[in-house]
Amino acid sequence: MNALISLHNSVFERLERAEWLLPTLARLVFVAVLFIYYWNSATLKIDGSIFSPSAGAFGQMFPKAAEEALYNVEALTGFQRLVIFAGTVAEFVLPVLILIGLLTRLAALGTIGFVFVQTVVDVTGHGAKLGTLFDTSIGLIDERVMWIFLLIVIAVKGAGPLSLDRLLSRKSA
Repeated sequence: MNALISLHNSVFERLERAEWLLPTLARLVFVAVLFIYYWNSATLKIDGSIFSPSAGAFGQMFPKAAEEALYNVEALTGFQRLVIFAGTVAEFVLPVLILIGLLTRLAALGTIGFVFVQTVVDVTGHGAKLGTLFDTSIGLIDERVMWIFLLIVIAVKGAGPLSLDRLLSRKSA
């Protein structure tokens, strides 16, 4: 039994000392799970260019106003255009920053804020059920808590060794 405990302690003490492992895996999981999700969402919000919001963007971000305007983007207010533009830019830029490991902690914090706003819009505008923790049959909360936890790991641990953050920190030292 002592040999098993020794083996266990030896393996997991090495993993604890592997400072590169957690941030690298967190970024890889983000890219595998959320990068394409956000990229696809952003591309649905533009109609030819980043400055031309689509009816889909109007419907996604301001569902009640879009329905009242019959999804006519000409009815967008200046504020709505600004929000759609900022949200679309965030959906393109923040995941790319996390992918390449540049300003990674700030990008992770920005994405956490984006997830909160996205969740509020989903619940208040689209009627999605927030649900409760540990009840995966309905609701967004379990999914969004996992996303936020992943992003917290990135915000706390940084980008890891395979990143522009690391490369730039070595050049400035």
